[in-house]
Amino acid sequence: MTTNIKRLVYFDHWVDDIAVKMLKAQPDIDLVQLDYATPEPVNWAEIELAHGYQISPRGDLHEPWFGNAALLARCPLLLAISSTGAGYDMVNVDDCTKVGVILCNQSGTNNEAVAEHAVGMMLALSKKFALTDKRMRRAAGIDRYAHSGNDIYGKTLGIIGIGHIGTRTAQICKGLFNMTLLAYDPYLTVEEIAGRHATKVELDELLQRSDFVSVHCPRSDETFGMFGRQQFARMKPTAHFINTARGGIHKEDDLAEALREGRIAGAGVDVWLKEPPPPDHPLLAFDNVVASPHTAGVTAEAMHQMAVAAAEQWIAIFAGEAPPRLINPEVWPRYSDRFAEIMGFRPVPLR
Repeated sequence: MTTNIKRLVYFDHWVDDIAVKMLKAQPDIDLVQLDYATPEPVNWAEIELAHGYQISPRGDLHEPWFGNAALLARCPLLLAISSTGAGYDMVNVDDCTKVGVILCNQSGTNNEAVAEHAVGMMLALSKKFALTDKRMRRAAGIDRYAHSGNDIYGKTLGIIGIGHIGTRTAQICKGLFNMTLLAYDPYLTVEEIAGRHATKVELDELLQRSDFVSVHCPRSDETFGMFGRQQFARMKPTAHFINTARGGIHKEDDLAEALREGRIAGAGVDVWLKEPPPPDHPLLAFDNVVASPHTAGVTAEAMHQMAVAAAEQWIAIFAGEAPPRLINPEVWPRYSDRFAEIMGFRPVPLR
């Protein structure tokens, strides 16, 4: 049975109301707002009829509304899932692909916000902003010479994953601070990485040479737990570790151990396994840790851009167009068949 009305569901709120305004202006899109506080059977009755699902970020998402096989099995009309930002670790890509559902993200919409945050953490750590601020609040007569920092000009930055955000971080650090840029990204060639202002190296070399190691890769089975005791041991004792990507890419206990034993100089942590982290989290006890509660990508400007991009992408998807930020393009043939059966017309071929 085909339909001319495309039903799109989302929970609680969009990161910026501009998306709601844009989507409600489309006469063929039925935008349905759900509430996590509503009893599950009521929410299931709504989402089981959905053609599209705008999924919440991992830190806001509640069980059982993750994009996994269990949810997909209950939603036979579902054609597409879209994440709020660049991350999509709350969705099982393989599960989507198996049943002919496309997954999209908003990659590139918050690159400026996250890159600036990462550079800000580099400056805060190198200049010891957080450390001196905390100590000045605890005791009088601080010795300024005992708390002198360092310049980041001319230092070496190691970038893990040089996509949109990693590339923008590289641009800032090269342009403003003339830093030497190394990148570990197994999915890009030497030439592609050179075009992004960096030199392609293996992970061990990056860790051994870098004054700052900044993580900008997605969280996946491949990257989950990739930074642990061994990796921190390969870093310089004067180096700083920064993660503005996803919690779980670094092992939090191992990072705390490295800091406690003085194997690295400090860390900037914006992402956590449990968000927000509890006040007694071990990493929050260190004066040489700059912490934030996964706010790198949620500036006012970034949230507006993410919302606009997501709304535009949904409009394109329901019009049968190829979305610009498609994560699983291999599903397109099966998705096209399902789309035609449900919507009554075929989407365009994927180029």
